[in-house]
Amino acid sequence: MLKALWKHGPATVRALSDRLRCSGRRWAYTTVLTLLGRLVDKGYVKRDDSGFAHVFQAAVSSQAFLGQRLGELVDQICDGTATPLLQALVEGHRFTPKEIEGFRELLDELETEKKPPRTKRAPRL
Repeated sequence: MLKALWKHGPATVRALSDRLRCSGRRWAYTTVLTLLGRLVDKGYVKRDDSGFAHVFQAAVSSQAFLGQRLGELVDQICDGTATPLLQALVEGHRFTPKEIEGFRELLDELETEKKPPRTKRAPRL
């Protein structure tokens, strides 16, 4: 759902159902409505109910969503330390030379900023 909202922008339940159907997913209107409601409750999606049909749009960017979910994963699986997750990603995926160069540039930027290292997050209860 979020991918469709990020890619195509705001939509009604019907329009979103049609978009998902075109991408090969056949979800009932009521299922789409239920899932959108859950995403609204979690703060990932906004609902504009000022018109006849409610219009839904992403409330977070894909980058913010990814960062939040990865942070949760680090907390849940890696006890708040991102290193094991990052190592698993690097060892389990073949990156292009361009991607590797981008990583090097990012690491160089982080090193020159000389930010203090992030502290370990407290695990969620």
